[in-house]
Amino acid sequence: MDQSLFRLVDQEQDSFQRKWTLVNGPVIIGAGPSGLATAACLREQGVPFVVLERAECIASLWQKRTYDRLKLHLPKQFCQLPKLPFPEDFPEYPTRKQFIEYLESYAKYFDINPKFNECVQSARYDETSGFWRVKTIVTSGSNKIEFEYICRWLVVATGENAERVVPDIQGLAEFGGEVIHACEYKSGEKFQGQKVLVVGCGNSGMEVSLDLCNYNASPSMVVRSSVHVLPREVYGKSTFELVVLMMKWLPLWLVDKLMLVLAWLVLGNVEKYGLKRPSMGPLELKNTKGKTPVLDIGALKKIKSGDINVVPAIKRFSYRQVELVNGEKLDIDSVVLATGYRSNVPSWLQEGEFFGENGYPKAPFPHGWKGNGGLYAVGFTRRGLSGASSDAMRIAQDIGKLWKDETKQHKKITIACHRQRISQF
Repeated sequence: MDQSLFRLVDQEQDSFQRKWTLVNGPVIIGAGPSGLATAACLREQGVPFVVLERAECIASLWQKRTYDRLKLHLPKQFCQLPKLPFPEDFPEYPTRKQFIEYLESYAKYFDINPKFNECVQSARYDETSGFWRVKTIVTSGSNKIEFEYICRWLVVATGENAERVVPDIQGLAEFGGEVIHACEYKSGEKFQGQKVLVVGCGNSGMEVSLDLCNYNASPSMVVRSSVHVLPREVYGKSTFELVVLMMKWLPLWLVDKLMLVLAWLVLGNVEKYGLKRPSMGPLELKNTKGKTPVLDIGALKKIKSGDINVVPAIKRFSYRQVELVNGEKLDIDSVVLATGYRSNVPSWLQEGEFFGENGYPKAPFPHGWKGNGGLYAVGFTRRGLSGASSDAMRIAQDIGKLWKDETKQHKKITIACHRQRISQF
């Protein structure tokens, strides 16, 4: 292959270079838990790979965009990655710091060394050659190096939470106080004594509101639509564990009904506090809409006591004030947007069959891990870390088989060519 086809020097910029490399195995985009799990399973299969990561560390969402008090919401046995369990001395619900430690030791154990600060610009399948072409940009000082990876298999592991969602709310630009997304929130320490509006009532919104209370701030939490709040534990047993157990024997609709009965027994009637339950059950809602139920870890007690003020949807912001849809006006000092995240796949992957416009595989679980032409997706199941782990194992087995078959075939061709040359002498 002529290297000059892949090299471009632009004199107008401070050395803008393009280089390329052929990867003997898959390219994995993303070094979060999903990417690491896939890499570890491929390592076990003996398949070489390259992991590309736009940040300068593994699991950048966990390291850079999570609040200090965060713990895993599910017991550790449902959150461990394939082939390496959590250390035995870790608590049932590991802290953010412990989970990052686990991921770093995981990467070290399986000798996973991602290429950091490589931001993928585009990835497209070349029908003629049957290879993927992945273009990245690495910025180093005044130099910009454009790199192209050419590979047979592409694993998309950028996940469901690649980019923050910031809603367009009327008047927010005129508010005048501090406005941050939950991914920038670290702790309530700097909000002491403030009136804070928390926009969103998912797990992040609830936990940020609880944390603000613990630092003597006065949070008002916007609950725009209905939400399922479940206890994290039912009489000492993990709710998630109970669901997994019941799903083995009972249909989903019945498990949903039993979960709501248990939630009512443990938490009481939450609707009188402004938390209206959806008509669809928590599991059905999760499976069809991807909306995760809130697992309560103390916020509900603060809602019941009035320390967290539940308010309806926002109509508009004005200077240091918010007007709600019911006409009520609140004076506030700061705003935390707990408005969630989205996939960024459509912005760089040039492919229209496997992934939909929302950046998720079109095929429902458990079929959304494999596309055409050597394309794979891991961590898009809306089933957390356990979903990512099962994807990773399937993908590694599939690629492992194909890679071994192709390697054997290549060896046969090489041997045949070698014999042909000998016979000519």
